[in-house]
Amino acid sequence: MTRKRLSREESREQTRERLLTAAAELFAERGVNGASVEQIAERAGYTRGAFYGNFEDKHHLVRELLHRRTRGEHEEVRALTESASSPQEALTSLRAWHRERANHLTGWLALRMELLLYALRNSEARPLLAEREHLARNALADGLRQHFSARGHTPPADPAFLALVVHALEDGLLIQRMLSPDDVSDEVVVDAYELLVRSWTALGERQRDDHQEGSPT
Repeated sequence: MTRKRLSREESREQTRERLLTAAAELFAERGVNGASVEQIAERAGYTRGAFYGNFEDKHHLVRELLHRRTRGEHEEVRALTESASSPQEALTSLRAWHRERANHLTGWLALRMELLLYALRNSEARPLLAEREHLARNALADGLRQHFSARGHTPPADPAFLALVVHALEDGLLIQRMLSPDDVSDEVVVDAYELLVRSWTALGERQRDDHQEGSPT
């Protein structure tokens, strides 16, 4: 079988992807500061020249890695929820997604923490990391708005704030899952989300009933 010849642009994109994948692996293993340009190029199967033919320096690569991972995760989750025919089906799909992520949670968390540390030490990287957080929080907020709207309820607080609570809780729960895999399930994030939504729904209903009882007839 004849292999299709890649165009120059396709070949360049393949090289960039392999360099980014190699960098993600090394950053998770050794940290951003512990991985050199030479090591990244060698892991990807290229030379130092190939690295600099695609990235200005390691900082440029880190920024590109942040951008791609941000968009990639957002698109994955959005595709799962948008293709679902019901909220319950969406939760089922999210549970499967979290179970799959649990198979490589240690590496995923290691890279996430390394990128957080990088943003902490390099202020110019913070807007990109903030973009990733905003995308995740906005997606959660949209889901919460749809949940309350479908039931004719008013959320007990601004959905953007509720989404912030869920998103911040996710990091902590995943750390606990990594440290105590026998005590914390792969689906702990979705379990917590369901519990919070049920509680917030009940609170919203109570606030609505209290308002109706206090309204003049």
